[in-house]
Amino acid sequence: MADSKSKAPVTTQTNARGIPVAPFVDNVADYVSSRDDVEPTLRRFQEMISKYQFMEVNSQRRGQGLRDKIPDIKKTLEMVQFLKLRKEANPDSELETNFELNDTLYARASISPADTEEVYLWLGANVMLAYPLEEAEAMLKEKLSAAELSLANCDEDLEFLREQITTLEVATARVYNWDVVQRRKEKGDGKDDTEKSRPG
Repeated sequence: MADSKSKAPVTTQTNARGIPVAPFVDNVADYVSSRDDVEPTLRRFQEMISKYQFMEVNSQRRGQGLRDKIPDIKKTLEMVQFLKLRKEANPDSELETNFELNDTLYARASISPADTEEVYLWLGANVMLAYPLEEAEAMLKEKLSAAELSLANCDEDLEFLREQITTLEVATARVYNWDVVQRRKEKGDGKDDTEKSRPG
C-alpha cells in the first residue's frame, strides 16, 4: 500500500504580487517516503528554482528600466513646475534657453512665460501630446508616483525571490543528504545480512 506522505503538500501562499512561497522542508519524511521519491522531488525543486530565477531576471530588467525612467520623469516634472512658477512670478521677463535638435545640436530660443499655456510631452512610440501646464504637472506626478511604487515592488519581489531560491536550495540539500543517509543504511543492512548468512 502506497504511503500517503509520498507527495508533498501543495502550498498556495503567495506574496502581494502573487508569487508563490517555496515549500520549507523541515521534515524530509513529509516530502519523500522512500528513495524512489527522491529523484522526482529533487527534479520538482529544480524546476521551481528555474522558475524563480526566470522571475528574478524579469524583475531585475523591469527594475533597471524603471531606474532609467524615473530621473527623466523627475526632470520633465521639474521643468513643467519651473515654467509654471516663471509664468506666475515673472510673466514679463523672457526666458532664454537652449533646446536639443539632435544628439549634439542645440538651438537658442526665447520663451515668453506669459504665453506658455501648454507643454508637449513624449508618451512613447513616437507620440507627443500637448498638455496644459496644470494637467501636465498632475499627469507627471501620477506617473512618477506609479513608477516609484513599481520600483519598490520590484525590489521587494527581488528580495522575496532570492529568499525562495535559498529556501529551495536548502530543501534540495536536505533531501539529497537524506538520500545519502538512506543509501548508507541500506549498504550497512546489506553487509549485516551477508555476515549473518555466512556459514560458521
